[in-house]
Amino acid sequence: MKKSILVILGTALFYGLTLFAQQSSSPAASQTSTQSQPAGKRPPQAKTQQEFNDYNTAYAISGGAAIEKAASDFAAKYPQSELRSYLYSKAMHDYQSENNPGKMLAMGEKVLALDPDNSIALVLTATVLADSLSDADQDREQKIAEIKKKADRTLQTVDSSFVPTPDTTPEQVAAYKSTLQSAAHSALGIMELKTADDVGAEKDLKSAADLNKTQPDPYIWYHLALAQDHQKKYTEALASVEQALHYTDGNADLARLAQGERERLVRLTNAPPALPSPPASAPPPNAKVPQ
Repeated sequence: MKKSILVILGTALFYGLTLFAQQSSSPAASQTSTQSQPAGKRPPQAKTQQEFNDYNTAYAISGGAAIEKAASDFAAKYPQSELRSYLYSKAMHDYQSENNPGKMLAMGEKVLALDPDNSIALVLTATVLADSLSDADQDREQKIAEIKKKADRTLQTVDSSFVPTPDTTPEQVAAYKSTLQSAAHSALGIMELKTADDVGAEKDLKSAADLNKTQPDPYIWYHLALAQDHQKKYTEALASVEQALHYTDGNADLARLAQGERERLVRLTNAPPALPSPPASAPPPNAKVPQ
């Protein structure tokens, strides 16, 4: 799975998961917090203090396999608990950090079984499916339909499914939502690129890039360049791939792919080669100059 998407969505996921933990330390306090929320979806609540204590104990566990087991044990002990989806979301997050897309998908589906409009689970499962989509998939059409369904549902419900705490700033809310919207458009764009819908891919990937200004994703720009290249929009594609190269710091594999695409586009557009790196500054006094 794309590492930059992992970082961006991991940040959004952690932010979303911590909202409930910040709200209260007891069911009574949770009820008080609920009364201060805007109208709409309320935060989940524990029915007893013991349930809440067990939830906190499970939530403190780290590691995908360990938190998955803790979530399953909690769900078995409290089969009607409103907090079950939060523990499966934590497991999804930890598997995301471990770059285990198969388990991310499994945990995401468990979250969605309990909370069908959970924006993070919707967009992460859509992203996993889009990244893994290939011509060899026996269930290719089903995966395409699932990607569309999950990404579209994310875009439709991101406003109504998010319950901010009273101390959440408008800027935090806006950044959270735009990150999820960007990822949803990215999943759609990658799926469209893999199904030869280059016009649709360009539209969705442009939207994804526009929504993600604070943490630009080089994968979005690279795939946008491919969609434009396929349409013979070589000048636009060159500009997009140069944006990808600008943000590939530390990602050698993507940098190699993007550089190869740039070289192709330079030949097609007769654009000048990349500018050479600026000369290194003079060494400090008494420094040893390599021979």
